[in-house]
Amino acid sequence: MTFLVLGVDAATWKMIKPNLDELPNWKRLVEECDAGTVVLEEEPLSPLIWCGMFSGSYYDEHGHREFVEDGNIVEREDLDVDFLWDELEEKDVRALNVPFVVPTYSYRVDFEPVGYGLPTTEEEWKDELEKVTEKTKEMLNEGPDVLVSVFTTLDRVQHFHWGENMVLDWYKKMDERLGEILFDTGFLEDEENRLILISDHGFCSFGEAEVQTLPEETEHGELKGDHHEEAVVVTKNVERTIEEPQDVYRAVMDVFG
Repeated sequence: MTFLVLGVDAATWKMIKPNLDELPNWKRLVEECDAGTVVLEEEPLSPLIWCGMFSGSYYDEHGHREFVEDGNIVEREDLDVDFLWDELEEKDVRALNVPFVVPTYSYRVDFEPVGYGLPTTEEEWKDELEKVTEKTKEMLNEGPDVLVSVFTTLDRVQHFHWGENMVLDWYKKMDERLGEILFDTGFLEDEENRLILISDHGFCSFGEAEVQTLPEETEHGELKGDHHEEAVVVTKNVERTIEEPQDVYRAVMDVFG
């Protein structure tokens, strides 16, 4: 049995549900699994949310909010918090490309993040989809107890291209990768396996978000989209209802803690 937590940074039902006929693997997940929405109570900041998701703690406990603080890049060693892979070190727990710090964090996995964990070009987006997919499939084949694996591409695409037709094209590419990982491998056919597929936040037009997460102008150009408080969650064979990011940690610890 493997408990897979598959993160799709910035995935939003706003793009998925109206386009299910063009996203066959998302459609299968919605039909065959439990699909819902996590409404964030904390700020929809990726470092903060991913940190809480895999440590089970809240911002007032872990204190991690930004990738860069006081001009310095925050590293794993700067965080006074234990993650589920630290607490379950006697189990075969692996983490791949988790974006609570940059470069993205991996545990017991040999992986070089694409674009320092912040892919910004179309070539880097393709590269990340390919590398994360192949590494995830490779590890699933080895049967770890817990595997955490995260794609960041949709977040980067949507920041720069929200509202454009190309966003759906990238959801289609992501859909293909989900099919490879979850269906082509037979992962979801094994009734012992458990799945949480989740985003750290949703997405919306720049200026519509309750909390503005980035400046409108960046060194890479104008941003068209921003984080939204409604995140995607899909589960299979998971008893705990995922109502907040911290429930992901709790669901894994229910089984292995």
